[in-house]
Amino acid sequence: MQKIVIFDMDGTLIDSKKDITISINHVRELNHGLEPLSEDFVVEAINMHQRNLAKLFYNTDLYEERDRVIFEKHYKEQCIQNPYLYEGVEELLHILKENDVQLSVATNAPTVFAQTMLESLKVKELFDVIIGADKVEKSKPNPDMLHHILNNYKYSNIQDRAWMIGDNSKDMEAAHNANIDAVFAAWGFSSFGTHDLIAYTPHEVASIVL
Repeated sequence: MQKIVIFDMDGTLIDSKKDITISINHVRELNHGLEPLSEDFVVEAINMHQRNLAKLFYNTDLYEERDRVIFEKHYKEQCIQNPYLYEGVEELLHILKENDVQLSVATNAPTVFAQTMLESLKVKELFDVIIGADKVEKSKPNPDMLHHILNNYKYSNIQDRAWMIGDNSKDMEAAHNANIDAVFAAWGFSSFGTHDLIAYTPHEVASIVL
């Protein structure tokens, strides 16, 4: 029997809110002459189940191409300046790996940013698959990314077990849509959400999986 754990990245594995906020505020000032947003506001907006981020971040009805280009150019350099692994995450990854658990990442961030950040934090090699929303037709809560990862392992829902670990309702819904277990990471960007299982610390994930 395989055991497969799929992690969300931002707000689950790593705290990246400082750099995300810096890059958003760079676009706000450069393209729109807007005042900076707080980290708390940015995190709350990202975690809303229904939201228009273009409106919340840039006061535009649609996400304009010029905003996307400037954000991605800026964040490519900014994304590795301040992120850090949440306390206990690196230990959790090694414990799972030592117990032959398969590890992957499914993030709504672009794949290149995820790979860059996890490599900078020296944990990239622990994951078999790191996939972002740019590699599938639809992002979470759609299960496309999870199906991609499960197919990589030739997952059988009869023989194997799989868990999605994430900090918001989109992660939980994606797990349900993929028919795998969902574990809410209450240590991350959000301390509340819809969930079947809840882990208040990374160590509790090890207890659930092992």
